[in-house]
Amino acid sequence: MSQSLKITVLVDASTIPAGDTEFREPKGKMITEYHVVEALRHLGHCVSVIGVFDNIESIIGDLKEIQPDLVFNLTEQYYGERCWDKNITAVLELLRIPYTGTGTTGLMLCRDKRLCKELLGVHKIRVPNFVSLPWNRTVRISKKTHYPLVVKPTFADGSEGISNASLVFTEEALRERADFIHARWEQDAIAEEYIEGRELYVTVLGNKRLKVFPARECLFDANNENGPCLATYRVKWNDAYRERWGIHFGFAELDTETHRQVARICKRAFRALHLRDYARIDLRLRADGKIYILEANPNPDLAYGEEVAEAAERAGCNYEGLLTQIINQASKRKP
Repeated sequence: MSQSLKITVLVDASTIPAGDTEFREPKGKMITEYHVVEALRHLGHCVSVIGVFDNIESIIGDLKEIQPDLVFNLTEQYYGERCWDKNITAVLELLRIPYTGTGTTGLMLCRDKRLCKELLGVHKIRVPNFVSLPWNRTVRISKKTHYPLVVKPTFADGSEGISNASLVFTEEALRERADFIHARWEQDAIAEEYIEGRELYVTVLGNKRLKVFPARECLFDANNENGPCLATYRVKWNDAYRERWGIHFGFAELDTETHRQVARICKRAFRALHLRDYARIDLRLRADGKIYILEANPNPDLAYGEEVAEAAERAGCNYEGLLTQIINQASKRKP
């Protein structure tokens, strides 16, 4: 076991069970925060929990009072705004408290899907071609635009805003879907080229030296031509929907050379986007072997039994070992 530390876990306030602010009761065991807090305590660390909503002054006061050795950052928003997740890490940096996960720069780069793709393109990492459709502005769409396209909210994550209707084949359908996103999410939309191929999720761990865990795959029913071909919101979060359409998640079967290429490109993307400690790279692998990065998730779900933990387990690293490696990586950074 690693050295015992005083660790404060920052969580979104909405995840805290009523009457259980320290995640000690089993009724919260189905959520990530409970898994992480319980594992940290089992590892012998002194754990406290702070819920984050719109209370930055009290957060600062609590952190100054607790004086943690490390913050385990599980926040994904501030005041309901996902784009402000980077502001939480900025406060921790100003307070000179080391914390787990990607820093302010990486969170900003990954949150904006346009910026992310533009930066990866500069680094010669293949991404789908895309069109930006700003909110509250007249949009001109080139006649040279190639369809089909996948239309998404620019700043959302977890497949929010993605449904089967997101796959469009005409300019009329593109504008209709973009208008829906503008009205529903009040943010810009991005329409990116649909890449036919396998959808893989690759966990990368580390900083100076990077480990790439075995790839996970979203497996669609190839015999059902009418079924989903995208990792929509319901595909990711609705068990009954996946069962209905014969969709499941499992480990990707890749030959040695393909695995090597996937690992190499994911490492390059990890570094280009200023990711830290752990992240998940989502990509499409075409039949001709070309790899397209769809996006990068700097704060993927760390729940026991979910993608990151499952990939670590396949690589021989159990759940507590995974969290220990993340803690060790973050502890090396001097604020």
